[in-house]
Amino acid sequence: MRVVIDRFEGEFAVAEMPDGKMVNVPKVLLPEAKEGDVIEITVNKNETEKLKNEISELMESVWE
Repeated sequence: MRVVIDRFEGEFAVAEMPDGKMVNVPKVLLPEAKEGDVIEITVNKNETEKLKNEISELMESVWE
């Protein structure tokens, strides 16, 4: 999904979604973004699975 940074307001970037809706995104999530930048949001299935396994291993070690 692609969103466009419309402007900054305080601690938020106002981003335009593909359907035209505006959403507030915390600026800390977009450290290098400027007005007019196109941001791509993707789901990284490999990293999600890796993190899920790490958490599972940690939980098992806590309960041992």
